Amino acid sequence: MLNLATEFSRSGAEVALVLSTAEGPYLSLVPPDVTIVNLKCTRVLASLPRLVGYLRKKRPSGLLSAMTHANITALWAKRMPGVSTRIVVSERNTLSRASRSSPLRRQRLMPYLAKRFYPWADHIVAVSRGVADDLAEVADLPKDRITVIYNPLVSDALTKKAKEPPNHPWFEADQPPVILGTGRLTLQNDFPTLIKAFAKVRNTHRANLVILGEGTERMRLQRLVEVLGLSEYVSMPGFVGNPLAYMARAAVVVLPSAWEGFPAVLVEAMACGTPVVSTDCQSGPAEILENGKHGPLVPVGDIDGLASAITKTLDKRPHSDNLIQRASMFQVRGGADAYLHLLLDTRKPSVPLP
Repeated sequence: MLNLATEFSRSGAEVALVLSTAEGPYLSLVPPDVTIVNLKCTRVLASLPRLVGYLRKKRPSGLLSAMTHANITALWAKRMPGVSTRIVVSERNTLSRASRSSPLRRQRLMPYLAKRFYPWADHIVAVSRGVADDLAEVADLPKDRITVIYNPLVSDALTKKAKEPPNHPWFEADQPPVILGTGRLTLQNDFPTLIKAFAKVRNTHRANLVILGEGTERMRLQRLVEVLGLSEYVSMPGFVGNPLAYMARAAVVVLPSAWEGFPAVLVEAMACGTPVVSTDCQSGPAEILENGKHGPLVPVGDIDGLASAITKTLDKRPHSDNLIQRASMFQVRGGADAYLHLLLDTRKPSVPLP
């Protein structure tokens, strides 16, 4: 969303980032010419009255929302008297899997709410073909109501960030190769499978594992590392502001997820010229990697398969130019233009899918 806001502003649009609560580590990265609107509500649903007030007062041409619960709130706001803003909702995850796997009752209700309220949207965006197909089925939506726009990720700013040094001693030149995982420490990202696969990699290869991110599964992952006797070789430094610096210097970036929407980490790693290994989960990895052409795909939860793919990649690193070329298909400018056409209703975008 920061990439989009930045590119919208560069295109000459007046851009506001409307947040239920203006906090978090990315807040400092908002460009100075993008207005931050803080609704000061701890929950997105509770921000509905203030969102309606903002839309009535400012009357923006278009509103782009992301994530299902925020999308529902935006669509409720659309139906309030005095609101004329065009609403485009963006589905970021495989809704059926995300809702089914959540312990939260409200999250499990999201497919039903999407089915009921997504037809109110002026348009619907999915971040991958897999997400689009899943959403069409779960929410009973015509596929022509959904446009696939891959997450806009690659820009000059990405290249600049990748050149910064990582704040970790394991990336020094005299250290063993680093296997990198990055993402929230949640059930969805399935880092236990990566840790168990790394234990097998250590049987034949001198290597370290770094996992970037924070989340509810931290204690469980730390216990697993200790049980497997890997404490000396595994580091979990938490959230880092610039994971690209780590990706650019890793030997391989691994995505072990149980499900996804569009895993940005694969594109970002390839843009850095770093090899990737991924599970063939719903949805996105097979589309990004062209069914394994640009990096191996293994079944979800397959510890042996993941370990084998990692070792083979360590032994024979693919040419970085090929990875960078593939990543260049996910440019920020093209994605931002496609979103702007939908938000301003200038034409239905014909988005060339990589």
